[in-house]
Amino acid sequence: MHDMILRIALLALPVLIAVTVHEVAHGWIAFKLGDNTAQQAGRLTLNPIKHLDLFGTLVFIITQMVGWAKPVPVNPYNLKNPRKDMIWVAAAGPAANILMAVGFSLLYHLTSRMAGSYPSDMIIVPVLLISRVGVIINVGLATFNLLPVPPLDGSNIAMGLLPRDMARIYQSITPYGFLILLVLIFSGLVDKVIFPIISFMTNLLLYGQW
Repeated sequence: MHDMILRIALLALPVLIAVTVHEVAHGWIAFKLGDNTAQQAGRLTLNPIKHLDLFGTLVFIITQMVGWAKPVPVNPYNLKNPRKDMIWVAAAGPAANILMAVGFSLLYHLTSRMAGSYPSDMIIVPVLLISRVGVIINVGLATFNLLPVPPLDGSNIAMGLLPRDMARIYQSITPYGFLILLVLIFSGLVDKVIFPIISFMTNLLLYGQW
């Protein structure tokens, strides 16, 4: 019980930062490209409560690696070039997570170097643990969201890259996307596809190994 509470406590800060910045990045890029829907909905905020999704947060707690937040509303018809711009809007979230993963890895390496000389482990150890979790969560969130399954970001990127006829066919699965996603998660297929990628990137950022 104590270990579970400790794990949730360590997950809390990195998860809140990861999902908040991920969603704000979507909304901010959309705003820059002409759509103010997220701004009007009050979603261009760093208040994590505005972005949390209950089920997605539970998945974070269960897997300690992947999950999702409440999608930021975007109206593609407000964008200057909807097909092309939606690729940038969709890619903004995972890109923000990769940047945060790099930032957490730098914090991890900096803190590791201080571990031998710093007089107290009361600060060093929690920072090491949180920064390590921060790398894992952000890599996991970026990788998971790039899966081409609606409503994940990868599906919007795919729709922008596919020829229009194929994109329309692909878009027809959108109403079933969440169900497909749950099947992929609980069947273990997601684990087999993305966990090796997460492991590779995490080891590279934290330990310089691959």
